[in-house]
Amino acid sequence: MHRRTRSLLSTALATVTAVALVGVALPASAASSALVSAAAVEPVDATITVPRVENLPDDFIGGVDVSSVLSLEESGVVFRDADGAPGDLFEILADAGVTDVRVRVWNDPFDANGNGYGGGDVDVDRAIEISQRATDAGLGVLVDFHYSDFWADPAKQQAPKAWEGMTVDQVAAEVGVFTRDAVRRLVTAGVDLRMVQVGNETNGGVAGVRGWDDMAKVFSAGSAAVRAEAPDTLVALHFTNPERAGFYADVAAQLDRRDVDYDVFASSYYPFWHGTPENLTAVLSHVAETYGKKVMVAETSWAFTLDDGDGHGNVIDLPSEATQYPVSVQGQADAVRAVVQAVADVGEAGIGVYYWEPAWLPVGTPAQLEQNKVLWERDGSGWASSFAGEYEPEDAGHWFGGSAWDNQALFGFDGTPSDALNIFSYVRSGAQAPRAVESVQPVALPLVEGDAVELPGEVTVLYNDGSSEQQAVTWSDAAQYIEGVGEYAITGVTDAGLAATATVTVSARNFLRNPGFEDADTGMWRATGSGLTLRAWDDPRSGTHSAHFYAASAYSFDLSQTVTGLPAGTYVARASLQGDGEGADGRVALSLSSAAVTGEPAAFALDGWRVWSTPETQALQVGADGTAVVRVAAALPAGAWGTIDDFELVREPVVGADTSALRERRDAAAALDLAAYVESSTAAVPGAIGRADIVLSAASPSASAVAGALDALDAAVDALVLKDAATAAPARGVLSHDNGHDTGLLDGDFTVTMNLWWGSNATKLRVFENGVLITTVPLTFGGTAAQITRVAVAGKKNGTYVYTGELVNSRGVTAVQPVTVKVTDAAPGTPVLSSDNWDGDGSYTLTADMWWGTNATSYRLFEDGVLLKEGELAANAPSAQRVSVAVDGRSVGKHTYRVEFVNAAGSSESKTLTVTVKR
Repeated sequence: MHRRTRSLLSTALATVTAVALVGVALPASAASSALVSAAAVEPVDATITVPRVENLPDDFIGGVDVSSVLSLEESGVVFRDADGAPGDLFEILADAGVTDVRVRVWNDPFDANGNGYGGGDVDVDRAIEISQRATDAGLGVLVDFHYSDFWADPAKQQAPKAWEGMTVDQVAAEVGVFTRDAVRRLVTAGVDLRMVQVGNETNGGVAGVRGWDDMAKVFSAGSAAVRAEAPDTLVALHFTNPERAGFYADVAAQLDRRDVDYDVFASSYYPFWHGTPENLTAVLSHVAETYGKKVMVAETSWAFTLDDGDGHGNVIDLPSEATQYPVSVQGQADAVRAVVQAVADVGEAGIGVYYWEPAWLPVGTPAQLEQNKVLWERDGSGWASSFAGEYEPEDAGHWFGGSAWDNQALFGFDGTPSDALNIFSYVRSGAQAPRAVESVQPVALPLVEGDAVELPGEVTVLYNDGSSEQQAVTWSDAAQYIEGVGEYAITGVTDAGLAATATVTVSARNFLRNPGFEDADTGMWRATGSGLTLRAWDDPRSGTHSAHFYAASAYSFDLSQTVTGLPAGTYVARASLQGDGEGADGRVALSLSSAAVTGEPAAFALDGWRVWSTPETQALQVGADGTAVVRVAAALPAGAWGTIDDFELVREPVVGADTSALRERRDAAAALDLAAYVESSTAAVPGAIGRADIVLSAASPSASAVAGALDALDAAVDALVLKDAATAAPARGVLSHDNGHDTGLLDGDFTVTMNLWWGSNATKLRVFENGVLITTVPLTFGGTAAQITRVAVAGKKNGTYVYTGELVNSRGVTAVQPVTVKVTDAAPGTPVLSSDNWDGDGSYTLTADMWWGTNATSYRLFEDGVLLKEGELAANAPSAQRVSVAVDGRSVGKHTYRVEFVNAAGSSESKTLTVTVKR
């Protein structure tokens, strides 16, 4: 007996029991309605709050796509039931209220050696296995044919290897044969095949075929195959980007115009990218009402964390990418409920929602990355294996790896289901949890370089029941360190003690007008040629408009804007383009010119749908006339298409200061366990880290900003005091030095030693030179035992140096007895210069001797006032040093020589030596 049958019987028995208990005779239908109404009075207790979706049809699909399940199980992933016990994924899904399972199918996701491409390696055989397990658990099945050997989406609709080079009619025929065979096998295997999807996110192509006339042939062939083998199964076509104004209306019209036979218009809807639920309802309603089609959402999801579970980065991993709902289990429930409501609001035509890959869990932790890589390759449990590169080199070939979706699962990383997995049950019953703060809504503040940073005084606090309130907030002082272009994160605390965040995005000033074609007035742009439409709705990169280009025959166009009144300086231009050049002959290029200079063009790449190319021009010097021209020139073959958006004319970015040392010290400070330190001593650390983060977020940080952040970090870390067992402040230590003890020379290299002979120990020593902190030395606390530490000092010049210090522990600070060091022999001993020119000819050897004293590390020999030779010397003070230099071929006359011996503290110079050459 299927689980679905068992569930229906249980409901029927419960209804009969309820009627018998109240002693009222009711028709079966009335009894069922009465039971539902009674149960609907109060929502069920849960850990999340979900308002019931009213009037949801009994057969509304609450589905999930778990196509990766077999590979995950092969890699050792364990799914657990609500009690934490290992269980069968499909039983767990059914128990949670899931009604249907979606399974993707690739034609041949393997290389010639049988190595899988990944993503579950789901061919027809594995799809049947998944579908049978779903059916056995009482779940309906939707089979999603990609008609590709790997991922198909709006940017990739690659024909299977076996179909490469075929004509459109041949591809359509193969689609019919492949679909009919697969559906027949699914039906024969006893699969409860509720729906078949002919293509996946087929916005601009399917099975390698583009253009509506040809795509319609493929859709029709797939649909006919389903009708022939499973006449009661619904046929769905799948598209995405409901947020694009007019797009779904156009798609549905194109299909209708070509009499494509299908039942369900399916949409992807990811809140990160696809607009509002209200818009989703509107565009699906138009299709349903105009063409009499059922509609549904075939893919949706939301994130419960921004953490990564397996060492492979996630698609959504930044707070700025997930702002529509809280990033939490409650946020997942809010997001899915909104999608269910949006589809239900269409009316009877709205048949369901599928959550995409809620069980794509890590095969191991990030710490087990190397082991994870082996499993991803062996089992296909990551999004792509390296073997996929032979088929899809541009994406999978470079970025193959693990799950990029584990933070959007409806399970924890350990396989335990979250309460959000029950969402398809809760949308019917409602669910309630104790009212609690769900999140503090992040603040987003976009600015242009030079604008004042003014953060709001209040933030919105969201609760799990959907309510909200305003709370006053105090922001950190990190905002004062914002400098120039960059994206900066600021933290704050509300009056109720809740953590708040603000993202300040500072953009370079764009000197172009209407750079994204959002304004109705496009008079500042000059367009010539053909095939270009300004303020088109097609595929904007941002906003709602773009400049769209297409023509059925070869064409060219020129788009330019002349900017006047520019301050003198250096500028660059940028713009973004996506599209297809229909071969290698198409050219689109961006240039920046002035009256005096014609800039070199920067070519756009035409790599496909929504694969954006953003070239930058060479820098252009704009003079006193303040005029520059930004131009796009295109020469394209027939059928080439695309959009251009987001033009920029900005000052050339300056090269920022080196931040490597700041990054290293910031990370070291962040890694400290502040719980190990006296709490009062830790106060400055978060602020110093925050200041460093601000400087590191700048596109071109200044040297002074980097230096200031480094100083703040050093001071904050130096102020830390370790917790210890001290009962009193440190005893008084004594400083001493050994200058002159080792060599007899009062040179600039010596050791300062601190001795604490007995008494309360310290955990650190601060040493100051002439009042300036030079080092902090950690000490091991040992009760009252003696402590000693040494500080090496080197390279000091002649002078007097007073060393003081502080011993620190958790009970206080004690000054140490200071010591004064006099340096009189820092510079090298004086060298003596001699020659062996006994015969008076022009060839001789010059020798410099330093008989005893502070050694040099290098020398410089001058002849007649001009540097003759220089080199390094090995220092071993106070030993003698010698250097000899051969001189040859000098002219008759007198030649003067002097030598300098140099070290870090200074230099010494010999007396001048005169050598007379007589012959």
